[in-house]
Amino acid sequence: MNARPRTVFRALDGILLLDKPAGISSNQALQRVRHLFRADKAGHTGSLDPLATGLLPLCFGEATKIAGHLLGNDKAYETVARFGLTTDTDDADGKPLRERAVDAVVADRLVSLLEPLTGRIRQRPPIYSALKQGGEPLYAKARRGETIEVPEREVMVHSIELLELRADEARLRIVCGSGTYVRSLVRDLGEALGCGAHVAELRRLWVEPFREPRMFTIEALQAMDEAGREHCLLPVEAGLAGWRTLVLEPEQAQRLGQGQGVAMAGEVQGKVQVTDSQGRSLGLAEIGPDAILRAKRLFRWAARN
Repeated sequence: MNARPRTVFRALDGILLLDKPAGISSNQALQRVRHLFRADKAGHTGSLDPLATGLLPLCFGEATKIAGHLLGNDKAYETVARFGLTTDTDDADGKPLRERAVDAVVADRLVSLLEPLTGRIRQRPPIYSALKQGGEPLYAKARRGETIEVPEREVMVHSIELLELRADEARLRIVCGSGTYVRSLVRDLGEALGCGAHVAELRRLWVEPFREPRMFTIEALQAMDEAGREHCLLPVEAGLAGWRTLVLEPEQAQRLGQGQGVAMAGEVQGKVQVTDSQGRSLGLAEIGPDAILRAKRLFRWAARN
């Protein structure tokens, strides 16, 4: 039997908006797509549970430098909360823990119970999560059967909309900030109802700044040739849409690219995206209280100015 040809990786920059399938981890999805593109450097911007589908932005090459900023952005989900059963993972992939009778759920009551779950709230993440404790993911400890105390933390839930209500489940649309667990919201809603609940379906709709994403499935990418796949990539700077932008003169761009500070009298301090005089993004920088612009995370081409 002939050996499978080894993938020859290459330098590739850009962002792909992947429509992650159910049944695999975010990292498994990333590695499949990375091999398709033969990208030597890749990362994703926030894990989706294996059960979940939907938008998973993948960063290749220089785009990995801004992946951490995408992690902290707002996100929107559609989920199905199934009442009457709690599981150890708070979703349908987990082991059943407790089954309870489901009384008739009235829409008005459900909406009233969603109100305390919106705004700036304190939430206890699931024990089966990628959060680390003592340098190790919680799910690794949970799989070994260790007793885990997960502290509450503050998260932001902008809105929860009831889309559909059936006898034993509700379809919800949730817009939330970074670090919010939809599984925890559904678990807490079930406890408020007195019958328990878990996530039966979960789909991520968008991640800021990709509010109306054109997503690609792994199957669609596999059906394309290499040139077709590359046309699916967004430019690196697409991930910085909405950032305050500062256009630099050639001499300023050169100084910044060489690691030197640039005087910016009259500019408001804070983090900015910097571009050259042709409008090409050079990366991220920050204006300090001393009105000096200093590089934070520049793309490799910034040094060529």
